[in-house]
Amino acid sequence: MIRFENVSVTYDSAPEPTLRDVQLTVPEGELVLLVGPSGVGKSTLLGTVSGLVPHFTGGTLRGRVTVDGRDTRTHKPRELADLVGTVGQDPLAHFVTDTVEDELAYGMESLGLAPAVMRRRVEETLDLLGLAELRDRPIATLSGGQQQRVAIGSVLTPHPKVLVLDEPTSALDPAAAEDVLSVLQRLVHDLGTTVLLAEHRLERVVQYADQVILLPAPGEAPVLGTPADIMRVSPVHPPVVALGHLANWTPLPLSVRDARRRAGPLRERLSTCTPRTPTAEGTQRPRPATPRPAAAKRTLASLFRRPPVSPDASATTATATTGAATATATALGVRRGRVEALRRVDLSVTPGETIALMGRNGAGKSTLLATLVGMIEPTSGAVTVSGRTPHRTPPRELIREVGLVPQEPRDLLYADTVAAECAAADQDAGAAHGTCRELVSTLLPGVRDDTHPRDLSEGQRLALALAIVLTGRPPLLLLDEPTRGLDYAAKARLVTVLRALAAEGHAIVLATHDVELAAELAHRVVILAGGEVVADGPTAEVVVSSPAFAPQVAKVLAPQHWLTVAQVREALS
Repeated sequence: MIRFENVSVTYDSAPEPTLRDVQLTVPEGELVLLVGPSGVGKSTLLGTVSGLVPHFTGGTLRGRVTVDGRDTRTHKPRELADLVGTVGQDPLAHFVTDTVEDELAYGMESLGLAPAVMRRRVEETLDLLGLAELRDRPIATLSGGQQQRVAIGSVLTPHPKVLVLDEPTSALDPAAAEDVLSVLQRLVHDLGTTVLLAEHRLERVVQYADQVILLPAPGEAPVLGTPADIMRVSPVHPPVVALGHLANWTPLPLSVRDARRRAGPLRERLSTCTPRTPTAEGTQRPRPATPRPAAAKRTLASLFRRPPVSPDASATTATATTGAATATATALGVRRGRVEALRRVDLSVTPGETIALMGRNGAGKSTLLATLVGMIEPTSGAVTVSGRTPHRTPPRELIREVGLVPQEPRDLLYADTVAAECAAADQDAGAAHGTCRELVSTLLPGVRDDTHPRDLSEGQRLALALAIVLTGRPPLLLLDEPTRGLDYAAKARLVTVLRALAAEGHAIVLATHDVELAAELAHRVVILAGGEVVADGPTAEVVVSSPAFAPQVAKVLAPQHWLTVAQVREALS
Protein backbone atom coordinates (compact mmCIF):
# COMPACT_ATOMS: atom_id res chain seq x y z
CA MET A 1 0.00 0.00 0.00
CA ILE A 2 2.83 2.43 0.90
CA ARG A 3 6.19 2.12 -0.81
CA PHE A 4 9.35 4.10 -0.04
CA GLU A 5 12.02 3.85 -2.73
CA ASN A 6 15.42 5.31 -1.75
CA VAL A 7 13.73 8.26 -0.04
CA SER A 8 15.85 11.10 1.35
CA VAL A 9 14.60 14.43 2.72
CA THR A 10 16.80 17.47 3.30
CA TYR A 11 15.37 20.71 4.66
CA ASP A 12 16.71 24.00 3.35
CA SER A 13 18.50 25.04 6.54
CA ALA A 14 19.78 21.59 7.50
CA PRO A 15 23.37 20.53 6.77
CA GLU A 16 22.44 16.82 6.66
CA PRO A 17 19.38 14.91 5.41
CA THR A 18 16.71 14.26 8.01
CA LEU A 19 15.90 10.99 6.22
CA ARG A 20 18.42 9.10 4.11
CA ASP A 21 17.87 6.23 1.64
CA VAL A 22 14.66 4.89 3.18
CA GLN A 23 13.63 1.63 1.49
CA LEU A 24 10.40 0.23 2.95
CA THR A 25 7.07 -1.31 2.05
CA VAL A 26 4.02 -1.02 4.31
CA PRO A 27 1.48 -3.69 3.33
CA GLU A 28 -2.24 -3.10 3.07
CA GLY A 29 -4.41 -3.71 6.11
CA GLU A 30 -1.73 -3.56 8.81
CA LEU A 31 -1.09 -1.30 11.79
CA VAL A 32 2.55 -0.23 11.55
CA LEU A 33 4.16 1.63 14.44
CA LEU A 34 6.99 4.11 13.82
CA VAL A 35 9.38 4.49 16.77
CA GLY A 36 12.66 6.22 17.55
CA PRO A 37 14.16 8.98 19.69
CA SER A 38 12.91 12.58 19.39
CA GLY A 39 14.17 14.41 16.33
CA VAL A 40 15.12 11.40 14.18
CA GLY A 41 12.63 12.23 11.42
CA LYS A 42 9.46 10.32 12.34
CA SER A 43 7.16 13.27 11.54
CA THR A 44 9.06 13.85 8.30
CA LEU A 45 8.58 10.23 7.24
CA LEU A 46 4.84 10.49 7.96
CA GLY A 47 4.70 13.77 6.04
CA THR A 48 6.06 12.16 2.89
CA VAL A 49 3.08 9.78 2.88
CA SER A 50 0.46 12.54 3.11
CA GLY A 51 2.29 14.83 0.67
CA LEU A 52 2.91 17.51 3.29
CA VAL A 53 6.61 16.86 2.68
CA PRO A 54 7.76 18.62 0.56
CA HIS A 55 4.64 20.44 -0.78
CA PHE A 56 3.89 22.19 2.52
CA THR A 57 7.09 21.99 4.56
CA GLY A 58 9.56 22.77 1.77
CA GLY A 59 12.92 21.06 1.50
CA THR A 60 14.08 18.51 -1.06
CA LEU A 61 12.57 15.03 -1.46
CA ARG A 62 14.67 12.52 -3.37
CA GLY A 63 13.47 9.08 -4.29
CA ARG A 64 9.83 8.10 -4.54
CA VAL A 65 6.90 7.59 -2.17
CA THR A 66 3.77 5.95 -3.57
CA VAL A 67 0.46 5.36 -1.81
CA ASP A 68 -1.82 2.91 -3.61
CA GLY A 69 0.12 3.73 -6.75
CA ARG A 70 -0.04 7.53 -6.43
CA ASP A 71 3.29 9.36 -6.35
CA THR A 72 3.25 11.94 -3.53
CA ARG A 73 5.75 14.13 -5.39
CA THR A 74 3.25 14.71 -8.20
CA HIS A 75 0.10 14.65 -6.05
CA LYS A 76 -0.43 17.48 -3.58
CA PRO A 77 -2.12 16.78 -0.21
CA ARG A 78 -5.57 17.81 -1.49
CA GLU A 79 -5.19 15.31 -4.34
CA LEU A 80 -4.54 12.56 -1.78
CA ALA A 81 -7.36 13.55 0.58
CA ASP A 82 -9.68 10.75 -0.56
CA LEU A 83 -6.93 8.19 0.01
CA VAL A 84 -4.89 9.39 3.01
CA GLY A 85 -6.24 10.76 6.28
CA THR A 86 -3.69 12.66 8.38
CA VAL A 87 -3.65 13.86 11.99
CA GLY A 88 -0.56 15.76 13.12
CA GLN A 89 0.82 16.40 16.58
CA ASP A 90 -1.06 19.70 16.88
CA PRO A 91 -4.83 19.22 16.50
CA LEU A 92 -5.49 22.99 16.49
CA ALA A 93 -3.63 23.28 13.19
CA HIS A 94 -6.03 20.70 11.77
CA PHE A 95 -9.39 22.42 12.33
CA VAL A 96 -11.23 24.49 9.74
CA THR A 97 -14.69 24.80 11.33
CA ASP A 98 -16.02 25.99 14.70
CA THR A 99 -18.03 23.09 16.14
CA VAL A 100 -17.43 19.38 16.62
CA GLU A 101 -20.19 18.14 14.29
CA ASP A 102 -19.20 20.55 11.50
CA GLU A 103 -15.57 19.44 11.75
CA LEU A 104 -16.51 15.78 11.44
CA ALA A 105 -18.55 16.56 8.31
CA TYR A 106 -16.10 18.93 6.62
CA GLY A 107 -13.84 16.33 4.96
CA MET A 108 -16.84 14.50 3.49
CA GLU A 109 -18.29 17.76 2.16
CA SER A 110 -14.99 18.44 0.40
CA LEU A 111 -15.25 15.02 -1.29
CA GLY A 112 -18.87 15.63 -2.33
CA LEU A 113 -20.47 12.74 -0.43
CA ALA A 114 -24.26 12.50 -0.23
CA PRO A 115 -25.89 14.19 2.82
CA ALA A 116 -27.42 10.90 4.00
CA VAL A 117 -24.02 9.19 3.94
CA MET A 118 -22.45 12.12 5.77
CA ARG A 119 -25.10 12.07 8.50
CA ARG A 120 -24.69 8.32 9.11
CA ARG A 121 -20.89 8.50 9.27
CA VAL A 122 -20.94 11.49 11.64
CA GLU A 123 -23.19 9.60 14.05
CA GLU A 124 -21.02 6.48 13.83
CA THR A 125 -17.86 8.48 14.57
CA LEU A 126 -19.44 10.39 17.47
CA ASP A 127 -20.28 7.03 19.07
CA LEU A 128 -16.92 5.39 18.23
CA LEU A 129 -14.87 8.14 19.89
CA GLY A 130 -17.22 9.07 22.74
CA LEU A 131 -17.94 12.53 21.32
CA ALA A 132 -21.76 12.44 21.24
CA GLU A 133 -22.13 14.77 24.23
CA LEU A 134 -19.76 17.27 22.60
CA ARG A 135 -21.38 17.41 19.15
CA ASP A 136 -22.61 21.02 19.48
CA ARG A 137 -19.63 22.34 21.48
CA PRO A 138 -17.34 25.00 19.98
CA ILE A 139 -13.96 23.37 19.38
CA ALA A 140 -12.20 26.26 21.12
CA THR A 141 -13.88 25.32 24.42
CA LEU A 142 -12.68 21.70 24.40
CA SER A 143 -9.73 20.34 26.33
CA GLY A 144 -6.60 19.34 24.45
CA GLY A 145 -7.51 15.66 24.63
CA GLN A 146 -11.06 16.26 23.42
CA GLN A 147 -9.67 18.26 20.49
CA GLN A 148 -7.36 15.34 19.70
CA ARG A 149 -10.33 12.98 19.47
CA VAL A 150 -12.20 15.39 17.20
CA ALA A 151 -9.16 15.65 14.92
CA ILE A 152 -8.96 11.85 14.69
CA GLY A 153 -12.69 11.61 14.05
CA SER A 154 -12.55 14.16 11.23
CA VAL A 155 -10.18 11.92 9.24
CA LEU A 156 -12.16 8.75 9.99
CA THR A 157 -15.45 9.96 8.49
CA PRO A 158 -14.24 10.03 4.84
CA HIS A 159 -13.15 6.35 5.24
CA PRO A 160 -9.64 6.72 3.76
CA LYS A 161 -7.65 3.64 2.81
CA VAL A 162 -4.61 4.93 4.72
CA LEU A 163 -4.43 6.68 8.10
CA VAL A 164 -1.28 8.58 9.07
CA LEU A 165 -1.21 9.57 12.74
CA ASP A 166 1.50 11.50 14.60
CA GLU A 167 1.33 11.00 18.39
CA PRO A 168 -2.43 10.18 18.30
CA THR A 169 -2.69 9.37 22.04
CA SER A 170 -0.30 11.98 23.42
CA ALA A 171 -3.05 14.24 24.76
CA LEU A 172 -5.52 11.50 25.71
CA ASP A 173 -6.26 10.04 29.11
CA PRO A 174 -5.57 6.28 29.40
CA ALA A 175 -9.17 5.22 28.85
CA ALA A 176 -9.65 7.50 25.83
CA ALA A 177 -6.35 6.29 24.37
CA GLU A 178 -7.50 2.67 24.62
CA ASP A 179 -10.78 3.60 22.93
CA VAL A 180 -8.97 5.27 20.03
CA LEU A 181 -6.52 2.39 19.60
CA SER A 182 -9.34 -0.16 19.66
CA VAL A 183 -11.10 1.83 16.92
CA LEU A 184 -7.92 1.83 14.82
CA GLN A 185 -7.55 -1.91 15.35
CA ARG A 186 -11.13 -2.50 14.20
CA LEU A 187 -10.51 -0.43 11.06
CA VAL A 188 -7.42 -2.52 10.32
CA HIS A 189 -9.02 -5.90 11.01
CA ASP A 190 -12.54 -5.32 9.67
CA LEU A 191 -12.06 -2.82 6.83
CA GLY A 192 -8.48 -3.46 5.74
CA THR A 193 -7.39 0.11 6.52
CA THR A 194 -3.64 0.67 6.57
CA VAL A 195 -2.52 2.62 9.65
CA LEU A 196 0.92 4.17 9.99
CA LEU A 197 1.44 5.93 13.30
CA ALA A 198 4.28 7.42 15.32
CA GLU A 199 4.01 7.29 19.09
CA HIS A 200 6.36 7.86 22.02
CA ARG A 201 4.08 6.28 24.64
CA LEU A 202 4.89 2.78 23.51
CA GLU A 203 3.34 1.24 26.62
CA ARG A 204 -0.03 2.14 25.10
CA VAL A 205 0.36 0.95 21.54
CA VAL A 206 3.17 -1.57 20.92
CA GLN A 207 0.99 -4.60 21.65
CA TYR A 208 -1.45 -3.51 18.92
CA ALA A 209 1.16 -3.21 16.16
CA ASP A 210 1.57 -5.75 13.37
CA GLN A 211 5.01 -4.39 12.46
CA VAL A 212 7.36 -1.76 13.86
CA ILE A 213 9.66 0.61 11.96
CA LEU A 214 12.63 1.79 14.04
CA LEU A 215 14.46 4.99 13.12
CA PRO A 216 17.62 4.62 15.25
CA ALA A 217 19.17 8.07 14.65
CA PRO A 218 18.91 11.02 12.22
CA GLY A 219 19.94 9.93 8.75
CA GLU A 220 20.31 6.24 9.64
CA ALA A 221 18.47 3.55 7.69
CA PRO A 222 15.23 2.37 9.30
CA VAL A 223 14.73 -1.19 10.53
CA LEU A 224 11.44 -3.03 9.93
CA GLY A 225 10.37 -6.07 11.92
CA THR A 226 7.91 -7.62 14.34
CA PRO A 227 7.28 -5.76 17.62
CA ALA A 228 9.16 -8.44 19.60
CA ASP A 229 12.22 -8.32 17.34
CA ILE A 230 12.40 -4.52 17.25
CA MET A 231 11.83 -4.05 20.99
CA ARG A 232 14.76 -6.37 21.65
CA VAL A 233 17.17 -3.89 19.99
CA SER A 234 15.33 -0.57 20.19
CA PRO A 235 16.86 2.24 22.28
CA VAL A 236 13.29 3.28 23.15
CA HIS A 237 10.94 0.75 24.71
CA PRO A 238 8.09 0.69 27.24
CA PRO A 239 8.58 -0.10 30.94
CA VAL A 240 7.25 -3.65 30.56
CA VAL A 241 10.03 -4.39 28.06
CA ALA A 242 12.62 -2.80 30.37
CA LEU A 243 11.32 -5.02 33.19
CA GLY A 244 11.67 -8.03 30.89
CA HIS A 245 15.29 -7.10 30.14
CA LEU A 246 15.96 -6.72 33.88
CA ALA A 247 14.39 -10.10 34.73
CA ASN A 248 15.95 -11.86 31.70
CA TRP A 249 12.56 -12.96 30.39
CA THR A 250 12.53 -14.69 26.99
CA PRO A 251 10.66 -13.84 24.87
CA LEU A 252 10.32 -10.23 25.99
CA PRO A 253 6.77 -9.29 27.06
CA LEU A 254 4.97 -6.60 25.06
CA SER A 255 1.91 -6.30 27.28
CA VAL A 256 1.05 -6.35 30.97
CA ARG A 257 -0.73 -9.67 30.45
CA ASP A 258 2.41 -11.27 28.98
CA ALA A 259 4.54 -9.95 31.82
CA ARG A 260 2.18 -11.05 34.61
CA ARG A 261 2.34 -14.62 33.32
CA ARG A 262 6.11 -14.61 33.90
CA ALA A 263 6.26 -12.42 37.00
CA GLY A 264 5.52 -14.98 39.75
CA PRO A 265 9.16 -15.68 40.67
CA LEU A 266 10.00 -11.98 40.50
CA ARG A 267 7.13 -11.06 42.82
CA GLU A 268 8.36 -13.72 45.25
CA ARG A 269 11.91 -12.27 45.22
CA LEU A 270 10.53 -8.78 45.85
CA SER A 271 8.08 -9.81 48.59
CA THR A 272 10.61 -9.15 51.35
CA CYS A 273 11.64 -5.73 49.98
CA THR A 274 10.01 -2.33 50.41
CA PRO A 275 9.89 0.08 47.47
CA ARG A 276 11.59 3.40 47.94
CA THR A 277 9.06 6.18 47.44
CA PRO A 278 9.66 9.89 46.87
CA THR A 279 8.90 12.33 49.65
CA ALA A 280 8.30 16.05 49.49
CA GLU A 281 11.54 16.70 51.38
CA GLY A 282 13.50 15.45 48.37
CA THR A 283 14.69 12.23 50.05
CA GLN A 284 13.44 8.71 49.67
CA ARG A 285 12.21 6.28 52.28
CA PRO A 286 12.64 3.86 53.93
CA ARG A 287 16.34 3.75 53.00
CA PRO A 288 18.61 6.75 52.45
CA ALA A 289 18.95 7.88 48.85
CA THR A 290 22.10 6.90 47.02
CA PRO A 291 24.19 10.08 46.69
CA ARG A 292 24.66 11.48 43.21
CA PRO A 293 28.27 11.82 42.03
CA ALA A 294 29.80 15.20 42.96
CA ALA A 295 30.30 16.16 39.33
CA ALA A 296 26.61 15.67 38.57
CA LYS A 297 25.68 17.80 41.59
CA ARG A 298 27.86 20.65 40.39
CA THR A 299 26.38 20.42 36.90
CA LEU A 300 22.79 20.59 38.13
CA ALA A 301 23.59 23.37 40.56
CA SER A 302 25.16 25.42 37.81
CA LEU A 303 21.93 25.26 35.83
CA PHE A 304 19.87 26.90 38.56
CA ARG A 305 21.68 30.01 39.70
CA ARG A 306 19.14 32.28 41.30
CA PRO A 307 18.44 35.55 39.49
CA PRO A 308 18.81 38.71 41.58
CA VAL A 309 16.03 38.82 44.17
CA SER A 310 13.91 41.94 43.90
CA PRO A 311 12.02 43.45 46.88
CA ASP A 312 8.85 41.91 45.43
CA ALA A 313 10.40 38.45 45.75
CA SER A 314 10.97 38.61 49.50
CA ALA A 315 7.68 36.85 50.19
CA THR A 316 8.85 33.99 48.00
CA THR A 317 12.04 33.54 50.02
CA ALA A 318 10.12 33.57 53.26
CA THR A 319 7.67 31.00 51.96
CA ALA A 320 10.41 28.61 50.87
CA THR A 321 12.23 28.80 54.17
CA THR A 322 9.24 28.49 56.49
CA GLY A 323 7.66 25.56 54.66
CA ALA A 324 4.28 27.32 54.41
CA ALA A 325 2.04 26.52 51.48
CA THR A 326 3.29 27.94 48.18
CA ALA A 327 -0.22 27.79 46.70
CA THR A 328 -3.69 27.08 48.04
CA ALA A 329 -7.13 26.73 46.51
CA THR A 330 -10.14 26.83 48.83
CA ALA A 331 -13.63 25.82 47.65
CA LEU A 332 -12.51 26.90 44.18
CA GLY A 333 -15.15 27.07 41.48
CA VAL A 334 -14.74 28.12 37.84
CA ARG A 335 -17.51 28.40 35.26
CA ARG A 336 -16.60 28.77 31.59
CA GLY A 337 -19.73 29.58 29.61
CA ARG A 338 -22.22 26.79 30.23
CA VAL A 339 -19.57 24.45 31.61
CA GLU A 340 -18.78 24.25 35.33
CA ALA A 341 -15.09 23.45 34.89
CA LEU A 342 -14.16 23.31 38.60
CA ARG A 343 -16.35 22.73 41.65
CA ARG A 344 -15.37 23.13 45.30
CA VAL A 345 -11.72 22.25 44.73
CA ASP A 346 -9.45 22.31 47.79
CA LEU A 347 -5.73 22.02 47.14
CA SER A 348 -2.56 22.92 49.02
CA VAL A 349 0.91 22.83 47.45
CA THR A 350 3.97 23.05 49.70
CA PRO A 351 7.61 23.85 48.84
CA GLY A 352 9.55 20.85 47.55
CA GLU A 353 6.38 18.94 46.67
CA THR A 354 5.58 17.49 43.25
CA ILE A 355 1.89 16.87 42.54
CA ALA A 356 0.48 15.08 39.50
CA LEU A 357 -3.01 16.20 38.44
CA MET A 358 -4.71 13.33 36.65
CA GLY A 359 -8.16 12.57 35.31
CA ARG A 360 -10.02 12.07 32.06
CA ASN A 361 -9.98 14.66 29.30
CA GLY A 362 -12.10 17.66 30.26
CA ALA A 363 -11.87 16.96 34.01
CA GLY A 364 -10.57 20.48 34.73
CA LYS A 365 -6.79 19.96 35.01
CA SER A 366 -5.75 22.72 32.60
CA THR A 367 -8.37 25.06 34.07
CA LEU A 368 -6.91 24.57 37.54
CA LEU A 369 -3.40 25.38 36.30
CA ALA A 370 -4.67 28.45 34.44
CA THR A 371 -6.36 29.66 37.62
CA LEU A 372 -3.18 29.22 39.67
CA VAL A 373 -1.24 31.32 37.14
CA GLY A 374 -3.89 34.07 37.05
CA MET A 375 -5.18 33.50 33.51
CA ILE A 376 -8.68 32.69 34.79
CA GLU A 377 -10.59 34.45 37.56
CA PRO A 378 -12.39 32.12 39.97
CA THR A 379 -16.17 32.18 39.92
CA SER A 380 -16.24 31.20 43.59
CA GLY A 381 -13.78 30.36 46.35
CA ALA A 382 -10.22 31.67 46.59
CA VAL A 383 -6.74 31.04 45.21
CA THR A 384 -3.43 32.31 46.61
CA VAL A 385 0.13 31.87 45.35
CA SER A 386 2.85 32.93 47.78
CA GLY A 387 0.30 35.10 49.56
CA ARG A 388 -0.89 36.80 46.36
CA THR A 389 -4.17 36.54 44.48
CA PRO A 390 -3.01 35.49 40.99
CA HIS A 391 -5.64 37.17 38.79
CA ARG A 392 -5.18 40.47 40.66
CA THR A 393 -1.38 40.46 40.60
CA PRO A 394 0.44 42.30 37.76
CA PRO A 395 2.09 39.77 35.42
CA ARG A 396 5.59 41.21 35.98
CA GLU A 397 5.22 40.50 39.71
CA LEU A 398 3.47 37.15 39.34
CA ILE A 399 6.13 35.78 36.99
CA ARG A 400 8.54 35.78 39.95
CA GLU A 401 6.17 33.49 41.85
CA VAL A 402 4.73 31.06 39.31
CA GLY A 403 5.59 29.83 35.81
CA LEU A 404 3.40 27.82 33.43
CA VAL A 405 4.50 25.61 30.54
CA PRO A 406 1.29 25.25 28.48
CA GLN A 407 0.14 22.34 26.35
CA GLU A 408 1.01 24.33 23.23
CA PRO A 409 4.68 25.35 23.65
CA ARG A 410 4.45 27.65 20.62
CA ASP A 411 2.50 30.08 22.83
CA LEU A 412 5.81 30.92 24.55
CA LEU A 413 8.02 31.02 21.43
CA TYR A 414 8.33 34.26 19.45
CA ALA A 415 11.95 34.61 18.27
CA ASP A 416 13.49 33.35 15.03
CA THR A 417 16.21 31.18 16.59
CA VAL A 418 16.84 29.07 19.67
CA ALA A 419 19.67 31.43 20.68
CA ALA A 420 17.37 34.47 20.52
CA GLU A 421 14.71 32.72 22.61
CA CYS A 422 17.33 31.87 25.25
CA ALA A 423 18.77 35.40 25.32
CA ALA A 424 15.30 36.87 25.81
CA ALA A 425 14.57 34.38 28.59
CA ASP A 426 17.78 35.29 30.42
CA GLN A 427 16.93 38.99 30.17
CA ASP A 428 13.31 38.58 31.29
CA ALA A 429 14.33 36.46 34.30
CA GLY A 430 17.33 38.59 35.29
CA ALA A 431 19.44 35.45 35.01
CA ALA A 432 23.11 35.18 34.09
CA HIS A 433 23.78 35.08 30.35
CA GLY A 434 23.75 31.48 29.10
CA THR A 435 21.50 30.10 31.86
CA CYS A 436 18.64 29.25 29.50
CA ARG A 437 21.02 27.86 26.86
CA GLU A 438 22.55 25.49 29.43
CA LEU A 439 19.09 24.22 30.30
CA VAL A 440 18.28 23.69 26.63
CA SER A 441 21.51 21.71 26.22
CA THR A 442 20.55 19.55 29.21
CA LEU A 443 17.00 18.86 28.04
CA LEU A 444 17.68 18.92 24.32
CA PRO A 445 21.25 17.91 23.41
CA GLY A 446 22.51 18.68 19.93
CA VAL A 447 20.15 21.50 18.91
CA ARG A 448 22.00 24.34 17.15
CA ASP A 449 21.65 28.00 18.16
CA ASP A 450 20.47 29.05 14.69
CA THR A 451 17.60 26.53 14.55
CA HIS A 452 14.19 28.14 14.09
CA PRO A 453 11.70 26.93 16.74
CA ARG A 454 9.21 25.99 14.02
CA ASP A 455 11.75 23.51 12.64
CA LEU A 456 11.86 21.62 15.96
CA SER A 457 9.69 18.60 16.60
CA GLU A 458 6.78 18.96 19.01
CA GLY A 459 8.80 17.39 21.82
CA GLN A 460 11.80 19.60 21.09
CA ARG A 461 9.64 22.75 21.14
CA LEU A 462 8.22 21.67 24.48
CA ALA A 463 11.72 21.21 25.90
CA LEU A 464 12.67 24.70 24.69
CA ALA A 465 9.55 26.24 26.25
CA LEU A 466 10.29 24.41 29.50
CA ALA A 467 13.85 25.75 29.57
CA ILE A 468 12.52 29.30 29.07
CA VAL A 469 10.17 28.99 32.05
CA LEU A 470 12.79 27.24 34.23
CA THR A 471 15.24 30.09 33.61
CA GLY A 472 13.14 32.29 35.91
CA ARG A 473 13.22 29.58 38.61
CA PRO A 474 9.73 30.36 39.93
CA PRO A 475 8.92 28.92 43.39
CA LEU A 476 5.80 27.33 41.84
CA LEU A 477 6.21 25.57 38.50
CA LEU A 478 3.12 24.42 36.57
CA LEU A 479 3.38 22.04 33.62
CA ASP A 480 0.52 21.02 31.33
CA GLU A 481 1.24 17.66 29.64
CA PRO A 482 5.03 18.15 29.91
CA THR A 483 5.97 14.83 28.25
CA ARG A 484 3.84 15.22 25.14
CA GLY A 485 6.14 14.40 22.23
CA LEU A 486 9.09 13.39 24.44
CA ASP A 487 10.80 10.04 24.07
CA TYR A 488 11.90 8.01 27.11
CA ALA A 489 15.41 9.48 27.15
CA ALA A 490 14.13 13.06 26.99
CA LYS A 491 11.59 12.25 29.70
CA ALA A 492 14.39 10.89 31.93
CA ARG A 493 16.34 14.15 31.48
CA LEU A 494 13.22 16.12 32.36
CA VAL A 495 12.68 14.04 35.50
CA THR A 496 16.29 14.70 36.59
CA VAL A 497 15.85 18.47 36.23
CA LEU A 498 12.49 18.55 38.01
CA ARG A 499 13.81 16.43 40.88
CA ALA A 500 16.69 18.87 41.32
CA LEU A 501 14.23 21.77 41.47
CA ALA A 502 12.01 19.99 44.00
CA ALA A 503 15.06 19.19 46.14
CA GLU A 504 15.83 22.93 46.22
CA GLY A 505 12.32 23.68 47.51
CA HIS A 506 10.41 24.47 44.32
CA ALA A 507 6.81 23.28 44.24
CA ILE A 508 5.77 21.51 41.02
CA VAL A 509 2.26 20.78 39.79
CA LEU A 510 1.94 18.88 36.53
CA ALA A 511 -1.25 17.98 34.70
CA THR A 512 -0.56 14.75 32.89
CA HIS A 513 -2.03 11.62 31.36
CA ASP A 514 1.41 10.02 31.51
CA VAL A 515 1.01 7.51 34.34
CA GLU A 516 4.66 6.50 34.03
CA LEU A 517 5.79 10.08 34.67
CA ALA A 518 3.54 10.36 37.72
CA ALA A 519 4.97 7.11 39.10
CA GLU A 520 8.53 8.30 38.54
CA LEU A 521 8.24 11.85 39.86
CA ALA A 522 5.14 12.68 41.89
CA HIS A 523 4.92 12.68 45.68
CA ARG A 524 1.14 13.05 45.50
CA VAL A 525 -1.50 12.31 42.90
CA VAL A 526 -4.71 14.36 42.73
CA ILE A 527 -7.43 12.91 40.49
CA LEU A 528 -10.10 15.22 39.12
CA ALA A 529 -13.45 14.12 37.69
CA GLY A 530 -16.14 16.50 36.50
CA GLY A 531 -14.22 19.42 37.99
CA GLU A 532 -14.07 17.89 41.49
CA VAL A 533 -11.26 16.25 43.46
CA VAL A 534 -12.10 12.57 43.82
CA ALA A 535 -8.74 11.32 45.12
CA ASP A 536 -5.76 12.99 46.79
CA GLY A 537 -2.95 11.01 48.38
CA PRO A 538 0.55 9.52 48.09
CA THR A 539 1.30 8.30 44.59
CA ALA A 540 1.60 4.60 45.39
CA GLU A 541 -1.66 4.52 47.35
CA VAL A 542 -3.66 6.30 44.65
CA VAL A 543 -2.36 4.75 41.43
CA VAL A 544 -1.90 1.11 42.47
CA SER A 545 -5.60 0.84 43.25
CA SER A 546 -6.60 2.46 39.94
CA PRO A 547 -6.78 0.32 36.77
CA ALA A 548 -6.77 3.49 34.65
CA PHE A 549 -3.86 5.34 36.29
CA ALA A 550 -1.57 2.50 37.43
CA PRO A 551 1.82 2.33 35.62
CA GLN A 552 2.83 -0.89 33.86
CA VAL A 553 5.16 -2.10 36.63
CA ALA A 554 2.42 -1.67 39.23
CA LYS A 555 0.02 -3.75 37.12
CA VAL A 556 2.60 -6.49 36.60
CA LEU A 557 3.68 -6.72 40.25
CA ALA A 558 0.38 -5.95 42.00
CA PRO A 559 -0.64 -6.20 44.81
CA GLN A 560 2.87 -5.10 45.81
CA HIS A 561 3.45 -1.34 45.55
CA TRP A 562 6.22 -1.23 42.95
CA LEU A 563 5.84 1.66 40.51
CA THR A 564 8.97 1.85 38.36
CA VAL A 565 11.66 -0.34 36.85
CA ALA A 566 14.25 1.73 38.74
CA GLN A 567 12.70 0.71 42.07
CA VAL A 568 12.82 -2.96 41.09
CA ARG A 569 16.39 -2.71 39.80
CA GLU A 570 17.58 -1.16 43.06
CA ALA A 571 15.82 -3.78 45.15
CA LEU A 572 17.35 -6.64 43.16
CA SER A 573 20.83 -5.14 43.43
